[in-house]
Amino acid sequence: MTDDSWAGLADSFAEGAYASPKGRVRTYVMHHQLLEHLAGPPGAVLDVGGGAGHQSFPLAQAGYAVTLLDPSAAMLDKARERLDRLPAEVQKRVTLLQGDGLKAVELVGGRLFDAVLCHGVLGYLDQPDELVSQLCQCAVAGGLVSIMTGNANTMAIRPALERRWEDALAAFDSTEEIGVLGVPTRADTVEHLSELMKSHGVAALEWYGVWLFTDWLDFSGVDVDLTDSAQVAAMAAVELEASKRDPYRQLSRPFHLVGRKLT
Repeated sequence: MTDDSWAGLADSFAEGAYASPKGRVRTYVMHHQLLEHLAGPPGAVLDVGGGAGHQSFPLAQAGYAVTLLDPSAAMLDKARERLDRLPAEVQKRVTLLQGDGLKAVELVGGRLFDAVLCHGVLGYLDQPDELVSQLCQCAVAGGLVSIMTGNANTMAIRPALERRWEDALAAFDSTEEIGVLGVPTRADTVEHLSELMKSHGVAALEWYGVWLFTDWLDFSGVDVDLTDSAQVAAMAAVELEASKRDPYRQLSRPFHLVGRKLT
């Protein structure tokens, strides 16, 4: 087995990042964005680099058959822990598969899916081209391809909010940074990824922001009381609306691009 570069990050990612206000917002906002384009269940969903299943398990709960593909044994262990807490009928709709997304077509045996998700993965690769090709090949004609990644047009926001002014000035012309998990990351643009998907037979349908105001609160040191369900629901509703509107979606540090495989 190859070295698991995520082994030391599995806890902080699965139990920390997704338990934060931004993690809650990400899951909620992207779930609703996906439902705007997905045909109703049942349907087959492939989640490439799906980690602990935060984005795809809600789809399994909604009635979709989910295959979660991830290269990290540690992350898949987290996925199994979370899956074990779900009802038996939901567990039956989920398949966990270990492997590199760059070999997705081979690993799923050439099977085609009604939706292919790849959220928060491209930024850890030097270039997105090869993985985007795999994602598009795995989608059935008329199926969705959903990609979430860093927004190269907002690179100065994080260092500015952290008052790292020299870094912020340099970030205007950069597409790379050390992410919040301490791992080097790279950002993309909606335009480039749209063209890349188009070259593989997938037409862009819509793009969204993911979080905005929650980000600003976080970097400002403002705590959100996650036990206050009314506040959390209101926060998520505002972020969902902002994710669809200009100029708000343009200021989101990640973006969510949804495309459809041409027939």
